[in-house]
Amino acid sequence: MRTDYHIHSEFSDDSKELMETQIERAIELGLDEICFTDHVDYGIKKDWDEGNIEWIVTNEKGFDPNSRNPLANVNYPEYFSKLSRMQETYKGKIRIKKGLEFGIQSSTVSKFESLFERYENELDFVLLSMHQVDNLTLWDQSYQSGKSQQEYNEGYYNEILKVIRTFKNYSVLAHLDLIARYDDNGVYPFEKVRDIITEILKTAIADGKGIEINTSSWHYELNDTQPSRKILKLYKELGGRIIAIGSDAHYDRYLGDHIDEAMKILKEIGFEEFCTFERMKPVFHRL
Repeated sequence: MRTDYHIHSEFSDDSKELMETQIERAIELGLDEICFTDHVDYGIKKDWDEGNIEWIVTNEKGFDPNSRNPLANVNYPEYFSKLSRMQETYKGKIRIKKGLEFGIQSSTVSKFESLFERYENELDFVLLSMHQVDNLTLWDQSYQSGKSQQEYNEGYYNEILKVIRTFKNYSVLAHLDLIARYDDNGVYPFEKVRDIITEILKTAIADGKGIEINTSSWHYELNDTQPSRKILKLYKELGGRIIAIGSDAHYDRYLGDHIDEAMKILKEIGFEEFCTFERMKPVFHRL
């Protein structure tokens, strides 16, 4: 069983890759099941029905004057409608699940509660991510600017903990140590944030939630997995069992990237299973 549970398409503000292209690539790679998880980031992005959408220039590495993208969340009706069509079109070739990536902050919990209530019957899977704190984004250093490395690392993890103590409508914590990807001062020592991360993982486990191993760490040329092996081991030691595997592919060339290596690493750590999801419920598979 080979899956990719973190995939973006033309419905994400930072991707132009058509669903069809991603699906065809997944079939070419021999994947059994995939899940689309396009972006929702309340606080810094609007819903399409709000109007006056701002357009920005970004790409996978940051600024690109030739790439204009809307600063907007998923167009939900069109997104779920197309996913249903794709499920029918590719029936028998690959299983396609419906997901979203919630880029949540403590200040936006109520908006995500409303969104989940509106589309609960459509969703198989929800990634809980933190791409910004206090409406300041990580990727462009807006959040880190003016703070010490200790301040922005502790602030990031404390915000995640604050969110998951109140918000429960998610499946797994995505790229839990995402801050490491955008830390210009190098990777902050795990031991200094171990206590906060332990509380995050204990809370997730108690709530029946999981974490993902995000294989974009390879193409971002990180020195470790994401989350790190230390976090994965800690999750295992604390009794965590729910693991999803995702490439975070915004481009078809990254779809399924290093999935087999990720599965091998999980087995080396001691995990015996990974999960797919059906209507927000984990389904376990042998690694």
